[in-house]
Amino acid sequence: MKKKLLSLILAGTMAFAMAACGSTSGSTSSDSSASSDSSTSSDASASSDSTASTDKTVGIAMPTKSLERWNRDGSYLQKQFESKGYKVELTYSDNKIDQQVKDIEGLIADKVDILVVAAIDGESLSQVLADAKDNNIPVISYDRLIMNTDAISYYVSFDNYTVGTLQGKYIVDTLDLDNAAGPFNIEFTGGDPADNNATYFFNGAMDVLKPYIDSGKLVVPSGQTTFEQCGTAQWDTSKAMSRMQNILGSYYSDGTQLDAALCSNDSTALGVTQAIESDYAGSNTVVITGQDGDEANLKNIVDGKQSMTVYKAVANEAVATLDLAVAILNGETPDESLISNSGWDFDCSYDTKSYDNGTGIIPSYLLVPTVVTKDNLDDALVTPGYYTKDSDGYLHPVG
Repeated sequence: MKKKLLSLILAGTMAFAMAACGSTSGSTSSDSSASSDSSTSSDASASSDSTASTDKTVGIAMPTKSLERWNRDGSYLQKQFESKGYKVELTYSDNKIDQQVKDIEGLIADKVDILVVAAIDGESLSQVLADAKDNNIPVISYDRLIMNTDAISYYVSFDNYTVGTLQGKYIVDTLDLDNAAGPFNIEFTGGDPADNNATYFFNGAMDVLKPYIDSGKLVVPSGQTTFEQCGTAQWDTSKAMSRMQNILGSYYSDGTQLDAALCSNDSTALGVTQAIESDYAGSNTVVITGQDGDEANLKNIVDGKQSMTVYKAVANEAVATLDLAVAILNGETPDESLISNSGWDFDCSYDTKSYDNGTGIIPSYLLVPTVVTKDNLDDALVTPGYYTKDSDGYLHPVG
């Protein structure tokens, strides 16, 4: 599917996508912000891209509605599968591990034909996915690698290590670390320890920045340089804000300048930005990184409060997941040829070496993320149809 066609479909079905986020029909939801009613859609004409209906059902388990990006993922996935005539059961688990286990148990009991699972905790689904395997239900690990289970058929995500390297390289370039005298002060805010991706993000950034730390060009006044020290449970904005407030009060209250704040995603960047606005005594603009393209963070980028975000086009991730699932349901064994045969016009690699979930290497389809700054907001997000821009110059996600 070509990107332009996808953009038209997304724009033309915005109302449908927003309804999908509300889980009022065509999905189930256990998220506390959604209806407790559950139903399964059989309307194969929800999208103009519909094909002949099928009797197969796709079970999609998302972590939560409390992070903007998972609403987008769930909406895009549901729309893509229903556009091909599949029935969809979509759940959100309110970031509660036990609830996600129950949700997946319910999908298995409903005899779905394939599971697409974005895990809250990649270590906690072994038993329930063993049940899926016993019921001959293939499982696609979506966005986050699920660990310690041989029930996983494939992994679809972005190149998560590259996400971190892009953030690190942005700081190198913006501070001109290869030429400027320095030293520069930096602090790190990592992601959720329960999210397997969080260590890839952190390690990617640290591998870029560590040589400058070792040489003294970059200094970390707090001394917090390990993922264990910098992690943020559930990617929580308030936790990131509180931790940064403590760091600023302990290490920067004497006038020490903070030059950069490496934040692994946008929800943590939002908290760090709030802490800097309220508790930082310096007058300089702090370089702040992020990831996901959340609406509030894009506003901060427009306003000059956040420097960049790494955008992962979840619409493309949904397309890749759809084509992979269709191949599996057709009895095929997908490999690298899926990329060329599907005619994707977005960058994706097939990786059979990097992602070991503890039971072996999981074949992985890895999309390439994009650095977004104030300078390329239109080209990266508006022109492809992912976001619209209002009269004030602020961006709003389509769907």
